[in-house]
Amino acid sequence: MAIQTVGIVGAGTMGNGIAQACAVSGIDVVMVDISEAAVQKGLATVSGSLDRLIKKEKISEADKAAALARIKVSTSYDDLKPAQLVIEAATENFDLKVKILKQLDSMLGQDVIVATNTSSISITQLAAVTQRAERFIGMHFFNPVPMMALVEIIVGLQTSDATHAAVKDMAERLGKTPITVKNAPGFVVNRILVPMINEAFFVLSEGLASAEDIDAGMKLGCNQPIGPLALADMVGLDVCLAVMEVYLKEFGDSKYRACPLLKEMVAAGRLGRKTGRGVYTY
Repeated sequence: MAIQTVGIVGAGTMGNGIAQACAVSGIDVVMVDISEAAVQKGLATVSGSLDRLIKKEKISEADKAAALARIKVSTSYDDLKPAQLVIEAATENFDLKVKILKQLDSMLGQDVIVATNTSSISITQLAAVTQRAERFIGMHFFNPVPMMALVEIIVGLQTSDATHAAVKDMAERLGKTPITVKNAPGFVVNRILVPMINEAFFVLSEGLASAEDIDAGMKLGCNQPIGPLALADMVGLDVCLAVMEVYLKEFGDSKYRACPLLKEMVAAGRLGRKTGRGVYTY
């Protein structure tokens, strides 16, 4: 099935990033959120992002105008009906996603594929609340969406091969490199990344090296563009802690226990860049 129009539920950071990636690639977009203010803010973010690409001479003014013309914003789910693929990009909250998915399931045509942009919630579990489990899939985009090349495509137990093929093809049309992942907590990237960040907190708490030296060591020794502690500040220490707690619960393996220092910093409200202080001060 050729995907010509993509619906997006959520105009926040991930939603508007996905909208931009689609529109720049020539795909029509319908972006929906709960208020006019929310969708206009999302559209303004896309416009600003495109302006930065113009300054870098990556695109022209005409390219920007064409991309924005492909994005329709709305507060009504009914406007999603023309889409062949609808991507739910709401906050990472199971109950909220279930509410949205049930609403989408009841009003979309049976041939429409529904994807969730979750980074941690079970695709199989979310698919089970819909009547289109074979046409349900995970698309884990990475932030910032327009810049990051990777998309994790997560197949649930019920996801059909045809659904996987259609979504993989669409991701490639966006200029992304998709990898296919079976459903499991954290999928691939976060399954490896977040425990590494947690281990960096253990190293810091044991006084083996300063935060600056830990990050410098991983950047220079492992060719990483950013150290794990600085990355934790960017992601949010509360998010890192929540992910580790999910792993511990789901796997029941003590290797996923969160570092006490990470817990302590979250309890103190030192969550990283968003609060002005985490491992580092901003």
